[in-house]
Amino acid sequence: MNEYTQLTTLEQWLAFCEQLHAQNIELGLERVQKVRQALGLDFECPVFVVAGTNGKGSTCAMLESILMEAGYRVGVYNSPHLIHFEERCRINGQMIQGESLIPHFVQVEQARRAAGDISLTYFEFTTLAILHYLSEQELDAAVLEIGLGGRLDAVNIIDNDCAIITSIDIDHTEFLGPDRESIGFEKAGIMRAHKPVIVSDPMPPDSVLAHARETQADLWRFGQDFNYVGNAQQWSWSGRGRRYNGLAYPALRGANQLLNASGVLAALTALRESLPVSAQDVRMGLAQVTLPGRFEIVPGQPVVVLDVAHNPHAVAVLAENLDQMGFYPQTHAVFGAMHDKDLRGVMLRMQPLVDHWYFTDLPTARAVSATALEALWHALPPLKGKDVSVQCCADPHTALLQALEKADPADRIVVFGSFYTVGGVLEHGIPRNPVQR
Repeated sequence: MNEYTQLTTLEQWLAFCEQLHAQNIELGLERVQKVRQALGLDFECPVFVVAGTNGKGSTCAMLESILMEAGYRVGVYNSPHLIHFEERCRINGQMIQGESLIPHFVQVEQARRAAGDISLTYFEFTTLAILHYLSEQELDAAVLEIGLGGRLDAVNIIDNDCAIITSIDIDHTEFLGPDRESIGFEKAGIMRAHKPVIVSDPMPPDSVLAHARETQADLWRFGQDFNYVGNAQQWSWSGRGRRYNGLAYPALRGANQLLNASGVLAALTALRESLPVSAQDVRMGLAQVTLPGRFEIVPGQPVVVLDVAHNPHAVAVLAENLDQMGFYPQTHAVFGAMHDKDLRGVMLRMQPLVDHWYFTDLPTARAVSATALEALWHALPPLKGKDVSVQCCADPHTALLQALEKADPADRIVVFGSFYTVGGVLEHGIPRNPVQR
């Protein structure tokens, strides 16, 4: 009897996937393609694939919301998750039940063995299982988020009908290269010949534009093929043969969301023959979109801001959004992060805003310790005239409780740095209006 037949819960399957491969990440499509072929995995509906350094989750959520408003049955694959693994897959906005994935884990394992006992990473195995599940759901559209890079990411085994590339900045340099040009080349790997590719980065690397020419993709470039204008009350979008006027701002907060929304409208315009949407669908979809942990403001006293920003580009946007919130006497920052990030760059950008740091350990070997974060902070050039406190905490929930205890009602608390940081806070809930000291 095969040992995998004894696996009956999602938790058991995830533990099984974790021990299949010696590495957490091994980029490359050859192994995954062999298993995909053994599975017979293909999509019959239009597929959007979304890559980029930041903005992927927001882009996927807005696409999903507008398409659902138009009456389509939409499947979404996102990664990573905040609390529950099942967050990685949604059908019509609803997180799937873990037990519904189990037959697909079984089929991936059978295909993996049939293809020559191929070694798959945790991400590759779970991605194949979710994609196989989605492929059998009679969808009208699928929205798939790239996990890392693009060209060699497991999601890229699926041929897309429309590729979207959001912002491109420095992140995951050990896998994608040291600069925007090399990282852009990896993101551009999701392009397909003669299929639309939406590039919503206002200043894309030359490598992206060159790859579009080489692959003969149908390039839609922000500022040339589509654009937006806005004022304090509303915004308008125009693209190839389409215009939307008098739009309300998306329900997702933040300085970059109009850029993300513009890319979404370009993608929907590019596929309007197969997935037509009305102006009312666009308005309602943008008004109702939700996405936890992306400049999510939790009201109460003190106000709590949750943001998974984990690289200097995303943290610069977070800092800009915090600046636009208005005056708060003190800002308390709960911060935990992975060791492979530009931690000094992140701290330098947030340093002028933060009065109290609560560095936290995270439950993964990839994380940098709270004490190492404290040491890194002490090595930064001090800000004159600013008295800043620092403390280390064992986990994000403890760090939040420490911040709540120290903060006055008029202050604000910012939780950022990683999905693990925000997820660790959300997992236990956020006490509201606590008794102040």
